[in-house]
Amino acid sequence: MSAIQTLKKIRNIGIIAHIDAGKTTTTERILYYTGKVHKMGEVHDGEATMDWMLEEKERGITITSAVTSCEWKGKNINIIDTPGHVDFTIEVERSLRVLDGVIGVFCAVGGVEPQSETVWHQADRYKVPKLVFINKMDRIGADFFRVIDMIKDRLGAHPLILQLPWGSEETFQGVVDLLTMKAITWEEETLGAAMQVGPIPEELMEDASKYRITLLETLADKNDLIMDRYLADEEIELKDLMLAIRESTINLSLVPVFCGASLKNKGIQPLLDGIVEYLPSPIDVPPIKGHIPGTGKEESRSSDPKGPLSALAFKVMMDQGRKMTYARIYSGSVKVGETVYNPGKNIKEKMARILKMHSNKRERIDQASAGDIIAVMGLKVTTTGDTLCTEDSPILLEPIQVNEPVISIAIEPKKVQDQDRLMDALAKLSDEDPTFKSRVDDETGQIVLSGMGELHLEIITGRLKREFLVPTNQGKPQVVYRETITKPITHEEIFEKELAGQQHFAGVTIEISPRPRGQGNHFVDRCENAALTEVFIQAIQEGIDEAVISGTLMGYPVVDVETALLDVKTHDTNSDAMAFKVAAELAFQNACRQAEPILLEPVMEAEILVPEEFMGEVIGDLHTRQGKIKQITAKGPIQVLSATVPLSKMFGYSTALRSVTQGRATFSMQFSHYDNT
Repeated sequence: MSAIQTLKKIRNIGIIAHIDAGKTTTTERILYYTGKVHKMGEVHDGEATMDWMLEEKERGITITSAVTSCEWKGKNINIIDTPGHVDFTIEVERSLRVLDGVIGVFCAVGGVEPQSETVWHQADRYKVPKLVFINKMDRIGADFFRVIDMIKDRLGAHPLILQLPWGSEETFQGVVDLLTMKAITWEEETLGAAMQVGPIPEELMEDASKYRITLLETLADKNDLIMDRYLADEEIELKDLMLAIRESTINLSLVPVFCGASLKNKGIQPLLDGIVEYLPSPIDVPPIKGHIPGTGKEESRSSDPKGPLSALAFKVMMDQGRKMTYARIYSGSVKVGETVYNPGKNIKEKMARILKMHSNKRERIDQASAGDIIAVMGLKVTTTGDTLCTEDSPILLEPIQVNEPVISIAIEPKKVQDQDRLMDALAKLSDEDPTFKSRVDDETGQIVLSGMGELHLEIITGRLKREFLVPTNQGKPQVVYRETITKPITHEEIFEKELAGQQHFAGVTIEISPRPRGQGNHFVDRCENAALTEVFIQAIQEGIDEAVISGTLMGYPVVDVETALLDVKTHDTNSDAMAFKVAAELAFQNACRQAEPILLEPVMEAEILVPEEFMGEVIGDLHTRQGKIKQITAKGPIQVLSATVPLSKMFGYSTALRSVTQGRATFSMQFSHYDNT
């Protein structure tokens, strides 16, 4: 079989949705019907194949994206099951970056829920073709057509209905296939493995005919061949219809819609057919683009196993203390033991082992080529978003976008002797997850963890205890303020003291005055006294540098102050550098006390993405937090709101924002400046 024919048989797909829409259950059914597993694990029993982490089994949610592969009708399907919780959005982001197609799973009751909206827009950004599976048709409150309307309104997508549900809620029996105009049901005795295809029941015929016409008209708008035959009232062959659907799906103009009930084992086989028939193979998507290191010249690489190697490392995991790197190969091939080049870090790394993954189980393979998603052992320095290639044909692919953390907590090990182990564990967790950051605050000495939400940080601290055996205490980090002055003051300080039997004398006159916000501290010498030597000037400067470290109000650093040296007093024998240093330090502190000092607090630049209907609530909430709106711009149905807000008012904002927007808004923030609010 030629390399192109092999590539045509590959489907790299992901399953995305809001939490609890049924992604993992749907994946379990796919694995069962394709013969990959012989027993369906259930999420509610903590036995789902793809939810292998202990934290996932306990909570019944997906936390880390898991990779597996299976075969259906001669096609090899690589599947990534992604998390649905907003705190783990990086797992979706990096998965979408390397996938060729996705299945959006929507609950027939909940419809387009907030996180499914977020991940759909992420997929739009990467121009990933999509299918829709409307799940849970057997649930009370299931409404197929309401979900279709929500897909149009909330996602701005063009759904193409390929199936109608046969009944709903407790009467849900199967589906009506609008392409073949047949009804499909599933046998409970075989756990849905056996399908029965028969004529459409009479009571559904009118609806089926109506939506069949809608299907043909929609395709006719997108495809000239279908248009010609439809207008000529000719019979359109099934293969032509399927080809038109495939083209429209791959060029992102239509989204085919399937329906079923994964938990009741209904609707999965037609969805599998849709995956292999309508989603693209690696050669159906545009060539990957990158830049040549050093020149910045853009280059495209098509999916060719014989071309130069280009791969993207999209995920790092710690496996029993060893680093395992997941990568998608876009072009070329690689063998075990080969050396690859990381152009971003300008280093060579050796591929010690190449693995094909099935959730947390693995299969060693000798080589991999274009289109493959693999795990690699032996890459010591490569991290998420790094490119792997050959040194003689280097290319730098676009890195993965990473959101900045938005919430922080302070932690400490319960045992002092665990400090080094804690820092080592945090470094490993940061390698795994780019949205998690840890640092030691220079001013408070606290270890501060930052992540995407409370659940994210809860999982991190849980893993510290479970995997790394380092239990911790947690608390809120202190906000580190600054101090400044509000009026100019001139002050003279005389230092005269006997220390260790020796007299010390120095006199210093300084003027301190406030500077514009963000200008920093500045020292200027305006003294014309001939007694001032270079050594004394340096000592005075050192004294003032030490004085600004700790202010007079609450001991926070002093900023935005100009200190001018006006005059000095000296003694023939008792004046020395140490005396001038102490005098300058005391002069600055005493001058600050008279200059009406104030506290400055850190102000954050926040960017909030919010659906238009929630703008009033979000702006009102920001005002209660002393936020100032700078700009509002529209991005389709989403409004982008830029504001500055004091950091002390932003604790718990992640939860509050989800509450006032039904979870449909997201935000990022970073330090802007210090100010009095």
